[in-house]
Amino acid sequence: MAGLPPISVRQPQPDDIVDDPVLVCGIGSGFEGQFAARIRDAFGAELVLMNVNGPGTVLFNFHTALPLPGVPSTSRGTVEVFEFSAKDGSEIHTQVVPIIFGRALVDPYVGFQQYTVQPGDTLSAIAQQAYGDASLYPRIFEANTNQLTDPNLIFPGQVLRIPF
Repeated sequence: MAGLPPISVRQPQPDDIVDDPVLVCGIGSGFEGQFAARIRDAFGAELVLMNVNGPGTVLFNFHTALPLPGVPSTSRGTVEVFEFSAKDGSEIHTQVVPIIFGRALVDPYVGFQQYTVQPGDTLSAIAQQAYGDASLYPRIFEANTNQLTDPNLIFPGQVLRIPF
């Protein structure tokens, strides 16, 4: 049986809608008990970088909050957790998790409701029902790009996240 990797991100999970600050947790180990957590937007711009410190070279539970510098310019981004190599300073053991920024969808972001698509539904109709404004359908589309590729293609039975 293989052992655990040097760094493992348990939160957020891929395509989670994250709040501000972005909460990141998992288990990890790094040279002298240090590694880093970073958030990037969809263009690769670094929004925040923080050190994570722990007790030496043992695997330890970590939990950190990474405050965003403002409302991200893109709804998609990544959380990256990695160690700086003691040998040359390069990034090693990198874990990358794709995320969706809640504040880029609706600011302030509170959370989301789940909605099961019914026959005849459209994102515009769902937006009208949820927000009182059909033109806000892109907000629902962006919150669900993990399962939607076209805002005009939704199917009965799909469970969508409606951000608030």
